[in-house]
Amino acid sequence: MKNLNVMTDEKLAVDYVNGDNRAFDELLLRHQSKLFSYILFVVHNREIADDLFQETFVKVITKLQQGKYSPSGKFGAWVMRIAHNVIMDHYRGVKVQKIVDTSSDNDLSNIGSKDFVSLDIESEYVNTQVLEDVRKLMNFLPATQREVVYMRFYQQLSFKEIAEMTNVSINTSLGRMRYAILNLRRMVRDNQITLQMV
Repeated sequence: MKNLNVMTDEKLAVDYVNGDNRAFDELLLRHQSKLFSYILFVVHNREIADDLFQETFVKVITKLQQGKYSPSGKFGAWVMRIAHNVIMDHYRGVKVQKIVDTSSDNDLSNIGSKDFVSLDIESEYVNTQVLEDVRKLMNFLPATQREVVYMRFYQQLSFKEIAEMTNVSINTSLGRMRYAILNLRRMVRDNQITLQMV
């Protein structure tokens, strides 16, 4: 019996196409957390995120079975691009305008970043509050801007990777980031918020 956890994503995808359903289970296990976090971050609604997550993996299965995946060493990026397309289709379907509804409570606590070193408890508290304020402000960004911020800062993707996954040019990705930063700065200024990490 094969040891699936040591196989590459690409080999697992090929094995699944060749009839090994356990290979797909392993792929799902590897990518579900990151993918769901991404979808939830963009749509800000757990029920919709669940639906879009399932739709994404239905499309992954369909495309694998149709032979539309070539093992190129980028299975994770391929899945993220499918998720992006599913999200965009969803927004087209409900005709969401520029601003996403942020009236509901969103649990984005799984998207934290504590990669900084705190000197003391007070510094840690201030830094945590600043990150929370930034997360709240990001809720008011248009979906395309929020998406590029998430991919860049939370997933550590390059602008080239973001452009490939979202099917836009690098300049468009950079432009979305620029507008996101400008919008965040405007919101900070308009709401007289102090954002300074210690």
